[in-house]
Amino acid sequence: MSHRESSSMEEMALGPALPAIDLTAEMELARRLVSSIAVAVLGQKRAVELAVCCYIAGGHLLIEDVPGVGKTTLARALAAASGGRFRRIQFTSDLLPSDITGVSVWDARTSQFSFRPGPVFGNVVLADEINRATPKTQSALLEAMSERRVSVDGEGRPLPSPFMVIATQNEQEHHGTYPLPESQLDRFLMRLSMGYPDLSAERRVVSRPTLEDPVESMAPVLAEGDWPLLCAAVDRVHVDESVLDYIMEIVQRTRRSELLELGVGPRGGMALHRAARALALLRGRPYCLVDDVRELCPQVLSHRIVAAGAAWGQENGRNLAIRTLSEILGQVEIPL
Repeated sequence: MSHRESSSMEEMALGPALPAIDLTAEMELARRLVSSIAVAVLGQKRAVELAVCCYIAGGHLLIEDVPGVGKTTLARALAAASGGRFRRIQFTSDLLPSDITGVSVWDARTSQFSFRPGPVFGNVVLADEINRATPKTQSALLEAMSERRVSVDGEGRPLPSPFMVIATQNEQEHHGTYPLPESQLDRFLMRLSMGYPDLSAERRVVSRPTLEDPVESMAPVLAEGDWPLLCAAVDRVHVDESVLDYIMEIVQRTRRSELLELGVGPRGGMALHRAARALALLRGRPYCLVDDVRELCPQVLSHRIVAAGAAWGQENGRNLAIRTLSEILGQVEIPL
C-alpha cells in the first residue's frame, strides 16, 4: 500500500479535518468571567454560565422565577465582572416610555433643549418585573433590544456597547401584570429559571454578614475591547454542516407539530445557532457539538413557541413548551 493510500484511509477513519482555530485566549477569558460571577451568585453555576453565554453572544436574557433567588445579584455581578455600567429599571403600571428612554428638557441658560438619557443607557440593564408595566411602556424596550438605539423626539440615539437587557418576571404572580407578546419574547435570546440553590450554597448565603455585598468587592475581569473580542470568537467557532442540519430539522418540526399553534421563526433558528457556538466557547471547544444544541433548546426555543389551544392553560406555559420541545428532540435523528 502506498503512503498516499495510507493517508487517505486515515482521513476517512478520523473524519474531515476541522479548520485550525486558536481561541485559547478567548476561552480562558470566558472561563474567568464565569468564575468571577459565580463567587457572588452562590449555588447558581448553571444560571451564571447561561447568562455569560447570552452576554458573549450579544443577546438579551429573560429570567422567570420566584423572588429572592438572585436575579438582581446575577445582573449586577455580570456588569461588575465585565467592567460595564449597571442600570436598573423597576417596572410598574404607571411607568412611562420616557422614564426608560430619557427626555429632552428645555435649558433656559442655553435657550435650547438638552437630552437627559434614561436608565436604558447602560451596558447591563435590569428590567425588573417587566410584566408589571403596560404594553406601551414594554414596547419602549423593543427598539433598544433589537436595534441598540432609542428614538426620542424623532432623533435616533445609539446605546452604549455592549448593551444587554436582563428582564425578570415572577411566574407565580398574575394580578396586575401584562404578559409579554410573542414579538417581544422573540427578542430575548434565552429564557431561564434559576431555581433554588442547593443546601450547602444556601447555608453560605444565609450566613453571610448582613451588610456584606459580594458584588461591591468584585474587580472587572474584562478590559476595554475584550467584549468585541469574545463576540468575534463566537463567530469563529466551527459548526459542522450536520450540526446545522440538526438545528434546522428541530426548527422545521416545531412548525409541523400538531401540539403547537406557533412554531419557531427564522430568528429562533439563528439564536439557537449562535447560542450553541457561545456555549462551545465556554466549554473550551473551538467547535460546536449536537450536545450544545440539545442542551440549549429549552432556554432558546421555549419562549418562541405557542401550544395548541386544547393544551393551552392546562399547565404552566413554560413547562408545557419545554415538554413539547423534549418530545420533538426525541423524534429528530442525531447525526453521527
